Parts: sequence; structure tokens; C-alpha cells
Amino acid sequence: MSLAEITSRIEKAEAAAGRDIGSTKLIAVSKVQPNERVHSVLQSGHRLFGENKVQEAQGKWPDFRAEFGPVDVHLIGPLQTNKVKAAVELFDAIHAVDRPKLARKIASEIQAQGKSPDLFIQVNTGEEDQKAGVLPADADAFIKECRDMDLTIAGLMVIPPVDEEPSLHFALLRKIAERNGITGLSMGMSSDFERAVALGATHIRVGSAIFGERTYG
Repeated sequence: MSLAEITSRIEKAEAAAGRDIGSTKLIAVSKVQPNERVHSVLQSGHRLFGENKVQEAQGKWPDFRAEFGPVDVHLIGPLQTNKVKAAVELFDAIHAVDRPKLARKIASEIQAQGKSPDLFIQVNTGEEDQKAGVLPADADAFIKECRDMDLTIAGLMVIPPVDEEPSLHFALLRKIAERNGITGLSMGMSSDFERAVALGATHIRVGSAIFGERTYG
């Protein structure tokens, strides 16, 4: 599927939901993709990408930005506290704020660097043991805790369980966001992004549908 086809599908979903065309941002997930594929998407004009690991992004994006100019790169994978300094330096947004220790480290780095990426809190709506994210019942308190650290929370992020209807999880995320005055919703991937758009996603994360299947070494 081409980038243009995905963009067209997003716009149709926005129109069907009565949303403004272009109100949903497409994050092209470039993790573990060969540089030539990423280069091709950059050449097409796309300027918003997602990475899962700090180290991989460090080896990729400084050179691409030198060639193409400003490119928004979001960290959509888990973040270890010992990588926070590099993450704040490199990324325009961090989508996986999920625990107080990490939030405190990010707050400290923002003060030190004078640079503040957009922050999304990951919510584990499926309450899955193997998955990161704050539990729905704890989300309001954690949002307040982050705000008390002077962190500006741009949005919430979710990865629904693979065997459940994603729309239920998208709706729950939106409900948590609305009652906390949060407008950003990072939700929806290759298989379900149209349902996410219908429920108000501001950012969707699409990888293999744009770049092709990943080859893990």
C-alpha cells in the first residue's frame, strides 16, 4: 500500500466521522526499516516518523535531518530512564510516559536542556501484564502527578490487546483524555487506523503498510 493510499483512507475516515480533513497526523513507523526505504518516504515529502529505540534513531535521524531539513521524529517504544537524556535531545515527542520514575527523569532533563518534547502517557487499557502503561484506574492520578512536575501532557497513547475489539480501547482512552482536558490521542495502527480516526485519533502509527514488512536480524 502506498503512502498516498493510506493518506486517502485517513481523509475518507475523517470525512465519514465529520472531522476536519488533515486533523489526524500519520506517524510513519520506520523502526527496523532499511535506510533506503525511509529515504524513499522522505523523498515523497513525508516528515513525521516513529521509532521504537533511542539507539537506532540516533544512528539514523541526524543524517536524514542534515539531508532533508526538519523532520518530526517520535519515540513510540518503551523508554528506559538511562536513555532519557538522549531521548529529550533527539525526539520531538515521547509516546510512552508510563511511570513516575520516568516522568521525574524527563522533567529533570527538560529543565537541564531547555527543550520539551511533546509527552504522551501510555495507558494499558487491556490491563495486560506484559505490556507497559499506566492502568486506567490509575490514569487520572498519574496525569495529575505529571502536571505537578510541570510536565505538559500533550496526549495519551494506547496499544490495544491483539485479540479484542480495538474500538473499545480507543473509546476508553478518549474518555480518560476528555475528563482530564487532554486533546492528543495516539491510537490506531495498520489494521485498525480507520476505527481510531472515527473515535478521534490525532496521531496514528503505521509502519509495514507504508514501508513493507520488516526483516529482523
